[in-house]
Amino acid sequence: MVSVRRGIAAVAVSGLLAGCAVQEADIKSYRALAPLGADTLALMDAKHTTKAAPVLIRAYKKEAELEVWKQAADGRFVLLKTYPMCRWSGQLGPKVREGDRQTPEGFYTVTQGSMNPNSAYYLSFGIGFPNAYDRAWGRTGNAIMVHGICSSAGCFSMTDPQIQEIYATVREALAAGQHAIQVQSFPFRMTAENLARHRLDPNMAFWRELKHGADHFEVTRREVPVGVCGKHYVFASPKPGDKLDATAACPPLEEDRSVEPQVVGRETRDLSDVAALVAQGTKPIQLVYQDGGQNPVFAGRFPDVSRPEALEAGPREVVMTGPPAAVAKRPGLR
Repeated sequence: MVSVRRGIAAVAVSGLLAGCAVQEADIKSYRALAPLGADTLALMDAKHTTKAAPVLIRAYKKEAELEVWKQAADGRFVLLKTYPMCRWSGQLGPKVREGDRQTPEGFYTVTQGSMNPNSAYYLSFGIGFPNAYDRAWGRTGNAIMVHGICSSAGCFSMTDPQIQEIYATVREALAAGQHAIQVQSFPFRMTAENLARHRLDPNMAFWRELKHGADHFEVTRREVPVGVCGKHYVFASPKPGDKLDATAACPPLEEDRSVEPQVVGRETRDLSDVAALVAQGTKPIQLVYQDGGQNPVFAGRFPDVSRPEALEAGPREVVMTGPPAAVAKRPGLR
């Protein structure tokens, strides 16, 4: 970011020497076109990837972290960098309606048309909410972004230096021919501990559906094939001649026989670990936020953060009682 600031300063000095003020449009153009830093390019090289290689993004609300993954030479994705998130808003759980301040959860897509170099929030790009799943459930909202400035009303808010780097990473992949960048947004990291602690949360059926997609990525380290039918996410393809309809019953699906057993095995192990944690006395809880959260590294560092009073106490743990939340039967072959 230091190089970016020096570049902007140089533009400003040049403009003054020419007898005219630098226009805001010039600064925004520089932000959007600023090259990736040498450190980032060196990191890509160390990970056996390049700035032109495809990108994938994963976000975790409870941990307030956003990961940028890059496709390596062997076709599998490698973790390039984990960015602490400056702000997200709402509660754990999906976005349901316009104005609910919920940061979405699910599988989304960034395209060239999603990029916003003229953002009021330094730089930004949309994640494609609502997607087919959201529309099938009648969910409303728009302009859900990953952006700069530590303020959120449903978006993933990063610092300005972070969004500068993330934006450039996404821009380079799109410019090199990646048609769409997958964004995987989760309530938390899908660990056995998190699943055990949140086992009675009313969103658990939905979260287990997301976990199945997350497990596909963990097993293959390749972009997850995502579809929607019967108002469910599916991670398989319809048979030739069939097609997926987000609200209609799912047709017979063809799952990858080389991958699915590994995914099922991972799920089985995780459920066994959850059962062990429950047997050891792990209490079921629900986290209640005043309005979202931020990564602890940013606590108190941004005086202009949105709704700072909502962040002061952190989330409140409410111990839950009652029968386990219903687990939706996953459409498909099993």
